[in-house]
Amino acid sequence: MALHRLDVRGLLGGDRALRAALPRPVDEQDRSADLVASLIAEVRAGGDAALRRLTDRFDAVVLDDLRVSEAEVRSAGERVSEPLLGALVTAHQRIEAYHAYEATTARQGSEPYRSQGVTVHALVRPVARAGCYAPGGRARYPSTVLMCAVPARVAGVEEVVLCVPPGPDGRIDDATLAAAWVAGIDTVYRVGGAQAIAAMAYGTETIEPVEVIVGPGNRYVAEAKRQVSGVVGVASAFAGPSEVVVVAGPETPPPLAAIDLVVQAEHGPDGLAWLVTWSETVADAVGKEIERLVATSPRRADLEATLGAGGHAVVVDGPEQAMAVANVVAPEHLELLVDDAEALLPLVHAAGAVFLGAGSPASIGDYLAGPNHVLPTNRSARFASGLRVDDFLRHIHAVRVEPEALEALGPDVVTLAETEGLPAHAESVRRRLVR
Repeated sequence: MALHRLDVRGLLGGDRALRAALPRPVDEQDRSADLVASLIAEVRAGGDAALRRLTDRFDAVVLDDLRVSEAEVRSAGERVSEPLLGALVTAHQRIEAYHAYEATTARQGSEPYRSQGVTVHALVRPVARAGCYAPGGRARYPSTVLMCAVPARVAGVEEVVLCVPPGPDGRIDDATLAAAWVAGIDTVYRVGGAQAIAAMAYGTETIEPVEVIVGPGNRYVAEAKRQVSGVVGVASAFAGPSEVVVVAGPETPPPLAAIDLVVQAEHGPDGLAWLVTWSETVADAVGKEIERLVATSPRRADLEATLGAGGHAVVVDGPEQAMAVANVVAPEHLELLVDDAEALLPLVHAAGAVFLGAGSPASIGDYLAGPNHVLPTNRSARFASGLRVDDFLRHIHAVRVEPEALEALGPDVVTLAETEGLPAHAESVRRRLVR
């Protein structure tokens, strides 16, 4: 599967000309607004009965009890493998440590501000109840459970609940429940899709309404959050299908650029995977490597769907124009796989998260770097930030991974990625461990 080739070298007219020349994302609201509106109305009117009916319709599962028992959640930690549980605990500790630091920084405003005799006190209060959403169906995402729940707990939220689509047997998989147990989720509900967002926003007989909803999802979940925004707080803007822009120079190893494009594409359709380079040699080599990876991937259908609609290779004049392209796209993940990547940071104006250098894969950010992996998509990084502690009470994080850190954390990343059925995530780390 070759990337669509675009060449914007020598293009005049600045950002306006780039916006005109580059493909625009499909308006997800137009594609899904009517269906999502009908689902929200059905849940508001029908409560639990509507949730059961919609779960049968979309997940082909007939449920008696929407609530997952505490015993089932608790025992999941005993059923998963020891390496997986260890990786979940390590991820939880690292995410918690980072968000605790973030919370301390955010609360520096609690000290009175004094200026020329005027004193201003900043009061910080957490919301009482937060709702987390973790996707299901195509893959399982215990890491997302941690990313949503940990900052809520660090912020001091009293009650945290989780909605997850059920599997074909009506159950939530053990890895996801184990993550809920590790994170201290109060209640887990086996409900997914736009109907879960409606339930958390408006409440049903079983599910009490929350004050903030967080977590990524498909375009219907994202549209549902957009429609209930204002009824509840919705963090991280449009957290929809996954995106990456990889900036590569002549020194960039094509196999690393290729695997990192595939990493985001394997999440499924509607995402973006862009290569931006000033080396036609690199563009050609990356394209060939992607074709090889797609042909042998167990998620070939997902890769072909994503790359067919949203895979591009943009050839530019040089680093400055590459960053201008990246700012127009405003991607969820921006990888600067070049030497001295920090020198390009002043040119970053719109991205969910930035990863610096060929040794810093976005997969580390997905699991163990510390900052959150729930990030703005669909160009909403122009005005929004990744999920943070203060979403419960506009930031870009940039991650560099030193070799010793990759050696120490890499095996746990591989374990979590393989658990979630995302082989390219694991391979992006393996390729760096053997260099």
